[in-house]
Formats: sequence, structure tokens, C-alpha cells
Amino acid sequence: MDTQHSSINAIETTDSTEAFAPIAAPPQQREENFVDDFSPTAPNTLEDAGLHPNDLYPLVLKYLFLHGSRAGSRVAAQLKLPFHVVEPILQALKTDMLIGHKSNAGMSDYSYEITPKGVEQAKIHLARTSYCGAAPVSIQDYNKSVKAQSLKRLKPTYDDVKRALSDLTLSDLMICQLGQAINSGKGMFLFGAPGNGKTSIAERAIASVHEFIWIPRALTVSGEVIRLYDPMQHEAAPLADNGLITISDIDERWIRIKRPTIVVGGELEMKHLEATLNPITGIIEAPVHVKSNCGCMVVDDFGRQQISTTELLNRWIVPMESGHDFMNLPSGRQVSLPFEQLLIFSTNLDPNELCDEAFLRRIPYKIEVFDPTEEQFKHLFQKTLYEMKFHVEEGVVDHLIEYHYKRPGRPFRFCHVGDLLNQAKDFCDFHRRDLLLDRNIVELAVLNYFSGMEPSKN
Repeated sequence: MDTQHSSINAIETTDSTEAFAPIAAPPQQREENFVDDFSPTAPNTLEDAGLHPNDLYPLVLKYLFLHGSRAGSRVAAQLKLPFHVVEPILQALKTDMLIGHKSNAGMSDYSYEITPKGVEQAKIHLARTSYCGAAPVSIQDYNKSVKAQSLKRLKPTYDDVKRALSDLTLSDLMICQLGQAINSGKGMFLFGAPGNGKTSIAERAIASVHEFIWIPRALTVSGEVIRLYDPMQHEAAPLADNGLITISDIDERWIRIKRPTIVVGGELEMKHLEATLNPITGIIEAPVHVKSNCGCMVVDDFGRQQISTTELLNRWIVPMESGHDFMNLPSGRQVSLPFEQLLIFSTNLDPNELCDEAFLRRIPYKIEVFDPTEEQFKHLFQKTLYEMKFHVEEGVVDHLIEYHYKRPGRPFRFCHVGDLLNQAKDFCDFHRRDLLLDRNIVELAVLNYFSGMEPSKN
């Protein structure tokens, strides 16, 4: 094992880029790798939308009950469907005397209000769930969208990966390893000492591929609505008219977002891997790995979760191989959904102590994130000093390395650079001084930061 690590380090610390220089794809290959945007087209009929009238009746009744009388066009806007698709639903509810006309609301439109009979029905529906937002998308349409936008269809180049990780100090070998893993669209294991940027690497990996995807706001399974779009996890990226496709052409039940990177850490529990019913609202939330489809899911601090590593790995071992997962709904139904994301496990612990060989074999890329070399540490220090606009006393960085790394045998860590310089900045701010890094400030920063942390070599 030591021999293997020594050989890897020897390669990684070589400055020459010839061994790992990017290989340019020929023009025809680049063209084949190009993937057009998936874009959901606005439906002309309820059948086009993949819905049944029973999917919309409860939404309309709950909306009118909770918000009072509304024009038909406003109801359609709430459901994110064209008015001509919603109008027959309104007429059917009126025929059944669940809603009625209150007044005219413009050409071929009326203001609708709920009737006493409709109130009774609305309360029954609200007892199940308070959801009355956008009309849901069928599971079949969602599955097609994931396949069309899958990471496995995208093949980022060396330059794409290097650009995505450009603010990190990484060797050519590391970029090649990461790029190959991203190209595969399969899982990877990032391991190594703390403070060397495993989480930072994982969070930036998805930036090497096409930036945007479309996801439904909600899904429907046999009348049950599952909320997929999560503003806390997804960043909306509204589409602007570009001449090729206009906003009016888009099915508004879908929302355009940046490819998600969802990070879960020690808080992860088994319940987060299943559809979750909010007992107050009755709304079903999709599990985290469904919310990260077509993006990246990072299991940070792997081995420190609320559930054991064995439970977590057993839960995902089949989906990782098959590309789909069976989601259990609160009603007892089970539905198959895609399991299509770049799954990254990041840990400071020894992978061999966390899981057995059978699971490690299913993670094809196991990438060790090494401590920086002295040269890399110096380079990052100088770069960060410049970015933070520090003036520097001559020889201060060499002094830091000699007396606080080499002599005590303390390993370099990438995180030390920012942490020590933030200490120096805090000192200067407190004493109302210009940003100057001298030996005295370095000694104080080292005292504050490393106290209680015994230096040790890996």
C-alpha cells in the first residue's frame, strides 16, 4: 500500500503536463457529444398533459375554497396550464354544481366561486393534502425527461473539468481522474485527510457539464401528488425568449433550474431516502436522491450519518447498478423512479473500514485527495494573499513553512491557507491596521489556530 501511494505521489507532484495533457476530440466527435436542451412543450389537451380530469378537480376546488372567487384564467395560471385546457374542467365542475359563475371576467371567461356542495368536497380533499399548486406531471413524462437530460449523455472534456475546478489548486492527474469519473456518470469516492478540498471538489464537479435542466414542480402517482421542486435545494433559472423557443411554448408545470448539487452530511437519516409526508400539510416531498436526479448528490462526511454505512449502502446498492429506484409512498404504493445522478461519497475515514469490498467494487472511481506539496501550498498562499489584497513582509511565507510545518513535522493542508490568512485579517481589522502580513502576525495566527492540534504526519 505504501509503495502504491509513493508511486501515485511521484506522478501527482510532477510539474510536467505532458503525461496528462488534454487530448482534443476531433470535430465530428465533439458534434456527437453535443446534447440539445430538453424543453417541455405546452400541452394542447388534458391528454397531452398526461392527466385525467380527476387530477385537476381537487386542485380547482381547494384553490377556490382557500382563495375565494377567481377568474377562470387565474385558475389556469395557478395550475400552470393553458386556459383552453382548464376551461372544460371548470365547465364540468359547474355542471356538477360544485362551482358557479359569479360574474363575467372578460371575453369568454367568468369569475368562478365555490358552492356549498363544492365546499364539502374541498374539505374532503384538504383533509388528504393542502397542495393546490401547479398541476402535476405524470411519472411517465418525468422518466422520459430524466433520460433525455441524463449526465451519461454529456461528455465533458478535460478543459471543461479544468474550468469547473479552476479556483482550486489541483494537479493534472487529479483533474484527469475526476474528469473520467464525471464522464462515466457513475459514483466516485473521494477520501483523504481533512481540509484538502474534498467537499469543494464535489460541489464543483457538476459545473463541468451543461448548466440547466427542466424538472416538474410536482409529480402524480394514482392521484397522489409528490412535490419535486424544492427552492431550498434547487436554483431557478427562468428561460428568456431567444428566438428559437418562446416562453409561451413551454409547459409551465415544469421549471428550469441549474443542475442541482445536493449535499447531505451527518444529518442524513433513512427517512430522507423515502417520500416524506408532512403531517400538517399532507404534502408528500420527494426524497433527496430524486431531487438530485440529472445533477450531483454529495454524501459528505460519509461514515458520520445518523444511519449506519451498511444501511445506507444497502439502500442504494441496487439503484446504483440498475439506474432506477423503487420509492415507497405513504399510501403503501410503490413507484419506480430514475436513479440518475453523479453520486459522490466524501470522507476523511479509511474506505476499507467503512464498507466491504463488494460495495467498493460498485464505486468504480476511488480518488484519494492528497495533502498539497510545498510548492502547491506556496502557490495557493501567494494567490490568496493577492486576492485578499495583503501586503507581505519579505520571507514571511518561507518563515511559516520552515518553523511551523517542516520543523514540527506538520502536514500541509489546503484549508490552512485561508484559515491562517483570515486570522491575520481579523487581527488587522481589530487593530485598525492596513492588511500587512509580517512575522509577528503569523506567529499570533499560528498560536490561535494550531493550539491543541498536535502536528502529525500521515
